[in-house]
Amino acid sequence: MGSFMASKGSLTSKMKKLVKRVTSKSVTKKAPVKPIAKKSVVNPMKKTAVKAPVKTAAKGAALVSPKPAAKKAEPATPKGKPFIARPDKKSPPPSEETLNRVIERGMTRGFVTENEVLFAFGFVEDHTDLFEEFLDRLERKGLHFVELKEGFLGGGKSRDDVYDKLRITVDKKAEIPISAELTQDSIQMYLREIGKIPLLSAEEEVALAKRKERNDKEAERRLIEANLRLVVSIAKKFVGKQLSLLDLIQEGNVGLFRAVKKFEYRKGYKFSTYATWWIRQAITRALADQSRTIRIPVHMVETINRFKQIERRLIQDLGREPLLEELAAEMDMPLEKVQHIQKISQETVSLETSVGDDDDDSKLEDFIEDVKNISPDKAAARQLLRDYVHEAMRDLTPREQKILEMRFGLEDGVSHTLEEVGREFDVTRERIRQIEAKALEKIQQKDIIHKLRDY
Repeated sequence: MGSFMASKGSLTSKMKKLVKRVTSKSVTKKAPVKPIAKKSVVNPMKKTAVKAPVKTAAKGAALVSPKPAAKKAEPATPKGKPFIARPDKKSPPPSEETLNRVIERGMTRGFVTENEVLFAFGFVEDHTDLFEEFLDRLERKGLHFVELKEGFLGGGKSRDDVYDKLRITVDKKAEIPISAELTQDSIQMYLREIGKIPLLSAEEEVALAKRKERNDKEAERRLIEANLRLVVSIAKKFVGKQLSLLDLIQEGNVGLFRAVKKFEYRKGYKFSTYATWWIRQAITRALADQSRTIRIPVHMVETINRFKQIERRLIQDLGREPLLEELAAEMDMPLEKVQHIQKISQETVSLETSVGDDDDDSKLEDFIEDVKNISPDKAAARQLLRDYVHEAMRDLTPREQKILEMRFGLEDGVSHTLEEVGREFDVTRERIRQIEAKALEKIQQKDIIHKLRDY
């Protein structure tokens, strides 16, 4: 529906067509047909008056002298079976030097033409294995395989004329005639292909629609192919909305398929008029589903588009940014809903976005405060406090240390109630309170308590 890289499969399919076209384009001559000699016909003997006696001829002998027998005619060459003017034996395979010259020439341009390949191989069908290896070499080199716009043999010219223009010599490289419109862009190649498909008249559309109702797949295919240019013209209006033109064309083609399925010719509408709505619907639905990092429902996308249109119009009329109250009044919506629309209409931005000049490696994330990380001075103060607490609790029993850790969250940062600690030690909450008070009293009698009071 991104450059046009010819994969091995696509190259192979192209070259199968190449072989077929070479075979069909071979120079043909009809063998001369020698005329068939007319059979000699003996005229019947006329009755004549005989004045003199004539010797009686032998029984069964002809009375008229026989004419000389005609030569036996050679059988004529049957029609429809032309003579192919090509060698009886296989053409010699191209040399490694020839193939290297083709690749070197292609490296300077980034592509190799059909005519160059045909010139190197002669009859491609005679060297299919070698040709497959050559395709692999082209793919590894990253070379494109293209054909001239005016046709395989340059617009009806003979093969010799084309070869004379494409012949490459060691001393001087000839200029290869390539059309100015030749491009590596896949979009241009797609447009060129669909441009070859003829458009349909109104009568042809109706005829194909009738065949489609009888489940004729060929009629559906012709309806689709004849309207591919309509999809491109509609998709161009949506360029710049987060999806590439190729993606927009592919989504529009999905709408075209649906239009062909649902088209009813009896209502009298042209197919292009009917299909336009399905194509636009498919493209807008794809934009709503795929153009945003966070998907927004289709009905909200329409509301956001209306909000932005009104906002742009008010900016032009007022000469300033409109207030939310003015937008709410213009859209006839509550202020809270307009605030919600404004919030969800914001675009997401990557934290990896570059900020500043090209020479600056700063990113957006470098300027955003990380609230989870604490400053170095606070981290040092917390570490000192932790060390002082451990020093103060060193002389307590393991049971008293565990109770204080659970009560004040020294272990995991979560404080527990007396009842929760009591269940942990299988004692009453009152007993836990007594143990806690006794442990705190021991800590207060130590000298380190003065350092803890600073916190």
